[in-house]
Amino acid sequence: MTDSEIKSTPLAPKHVELGAKMVPFAGWNMPVQYTGIIDEHKTVREHCGVFDISHMGQFIVSGTQAAAWLNQLLTNDINKLDIGQGQYSMMLNERGGVIDDLILYRFEETSYFVVVNASMIDEDYAWMEKHLVDSVSLENHSDKYAGLAIQGPECQDVFAKLFPNITLPPRNGIARLTVEGKDLWVCRTGYTGEDGFEFFCPAVDGIEWLTSFVQAGAKPCGLGARDSLRLEMCYPLNGSDLSPEKTPIEAGLGFFCALDTDFIGADVLREQKANGPKQRLVAIEYTDKGAPPRAHYKVHLPGGPEISELSSGVLSPCMMKGIAMAYLPADYAKVGTELEIDVRGKKFPAVVVKKPFYKKG
Repeated sequence: MTDSEIKSTPLAPKHVELGAKMVPFAGWNMPVQYTGIIDEHKTVREHCGVFDISHMGQFIVSGTQAAAWLNQLLTNDINKLDIGQGQYSMMLNERGGVIDDLILYRFEETSYFVVVNASMIDEDYAWMEKHLVDSVSLENHSDKYAGLAIQGPECQDVFAKLFPNITLPPRNGIARLTVEGKDLWVCRTGYTGEDGFEFFCPAVDGIEWLTSFVQAGAKPCGLGARDSLRLEMCYPLNGSDLSPEKTPIEAGLGFFCALDTDFIGADVLREQKANGPKQRLVAIEYTDKGAPPRAHYKVHLPGGPEISELSSGVLSPCMMKGIAMAYLPADYAKVGTELEIDVRGKKFPAVVVKKPFYKKG
């Protein structure tokens, strides 16, 4: 992709004004940091930060058969959702591999709001359109919205300053607000492990709302902190920890798969559930100081052969040690297994640990 093909979110001019360092990410020009990854990371853990998520996609699915149709495409059971509730789910190929992971909200009796990953908007829409039935409507509203993720223990205080007479929806809930005749969506979800909400507004109003949230006490944060926050919680990143070659069972996400329903790929998952997967996505942390681990660094047995490579890796700002995830053969995926991570020819000792890395005290 050339520079001319890189997209910018509606908030890009404000990021530059606020001093962000901008980088290409998933085809978008995005802020990687403002004051520094560690500072922004700790702000979200202790106070409140705001992230631009306008690059993510938003679909509307509606129709009398929408729930039944979605249950054929997604791993989680849509029938468990009451109006105003949301759930994490995945869309799989016939081999059980993950096309994308997403959040789906039921905002009306027969209407659903689906938030998908930025790099997968076109592919997801094409896959869903390919399987569309006459009684279901699928609309891509991705260009219509700007999105913000307000995350951290002080998020409710920030929200109350802008909406003093409105209560945030409960965890995984969605609410539609109307301000000056315009619809806003507030979703009580996030990707950081902290309390928070995601906020969607008309694209033309994005800069105004970002400014308002910053003035209300949310510190601007970039993709660097978003990545370290999610990895401390072992939340997978599609395209790195999730891929069309890996299944949710291998990724440790079986909880989000309703194996009593017949979605695409379910047979593969049922077989893996019954017999055990041959590989598992595990959490790995350094046992001593070392160069920060990164995706694709090789994983070895101590003094022995290469057995895998990292899917994600970072220096944890809370733990101040290297943390990573990798798919390991099942025999080596047990907690306590000792490993070595090869960083440009130098090996650093590491160990498989229980997920997540970060637990609030």
